Amino acid sequence: MEPVPGSNTAGFGYSAVDSNPLSLYVMHPFWNAVVKIFPTWLAPNLITFSGFLLLVFNFFLMAYFDPDFYASAPDHQHVPNGVWIVVGLLNFMAYTLDGVDGKQARRTNSSTPLGELFDHGLDSWACVYFVVTVYSTFGRGSTGVSVFVLYLLLWVVLFSFILSHWEKYNTGILFLPWGYDISQVTISIVYIVTAFVGVEAWYAPFLFNFLYRDLFTAMIIACALTVTLPMSLYNFYKAYKNNTLKHHSVYEILLPLVSPVLLFLLCTTWIFLSPTDILEVQPRLFYFMVGTAFANISCQLIVCQMSSTRCQPLNWMLLPIAAVLLPHPGTHPLRSGRGEPAEPALQHPALLPTEAHSGLTGSRGGENRPAGCRRTVNTCCKYL
Repeated sequence: MEPVPGSNTAGFGYSAVDSNPLSLYVMHPFWNAVVKIFPTWLAPNLITFSGFLLLVFNFFLMAYFDPDFYASAPDHQHVPNGVWIVVGLLNFMAYTLDGVDGKQARRTNSSTPLGELFDHGLDSWACVYFVVTVYSTFGRGSTGVSVFVLYLLLWVVLFSFILSHWEKYNTGILFLPWGYDISQVTISIVYIVTAFVGVEAWYAPFLFNFLYRDLFTAMIIACALTVTLPMSLYNFYKAYKNNTLKHHSVYEILLPLVSPVLLFLLCTTWIFLSPTDILEVQPRLFYFMVGTAFANISCQLIVCQMSSTRCQPLNWMLLPIAAVLLPHPGTHPLRSGRGEPAEPALQHPALLPTEAHSGLTGSRGGENRPAGCRRTVNTCCKYL
């Protein structure tokens, strides 16, 4: 494995290992040529942020054309072919900028701890954007995968990401995952191909009764189980044999994984206990929430590994998520003891007090409708 060359600025050293053949023999030579185009006055962090914004743009562009992930299903209005071309090109540009920013930093001798945090912090947040965007090629419905399966696949990607930084926290070296480069190139190609063959091409079986959606799912899981996880364990074991581990107790070694695991458990519990079936109703917002909380956890881990400080077991962003699952004490006509929302009660006027019922129906004698509505709102607020 060949270390990625780094530079020291004010005592800062970036130690990473990239052993992916695709990255070493194809992408790095390409990035070395691209970085020469940029002027030396261009800040590496600006390159990083520009690439991240392209992924965010793709996310919202697809949210406009495919808000509920049904656009790729049969008998639905599909995303225009031109949009797939734009998304594919922008995804590859974002991937290129993410590979070039570090080379620009070394080229201009401007590598800093802030640059490392900014780069990898945005990478942790970018996971949710490119995973959710590529979901639109299959979507949900009879030819796609469910939003819960995509939720699980998102977590496979998130855990693959944080495993690399868990390694660096314990070994001092960041082993770049193989799956990232392979997935970015594959995703960009899939977008472009979709523009020419249409989403209908993904309806047909890939092999026997094995659909393309199954191939999509199997590739993500297989990459994590057969490449990312074994390599992480191997690198960790090698550091253990060489006595180069920074932490020696099992508790300290596993400490960075506590918050991600808790986030997964809390969000999964929320999905199963949600009275409004939140994942089915608002999948994009839920994915965004999960990805944002995960990025905050990852950034705190990155800071700890750079500063050689102890990782905190609990992240503060877990608190509001945990609060959602707490039962609301007491019962009243508008909210049950299980914390169900007020809307179901409003569908059953018999559950409401007399003055609230009269305000909703407008049957209060001599009172105009605005006054009745105000009275209804005030009455309901007393029970909330």
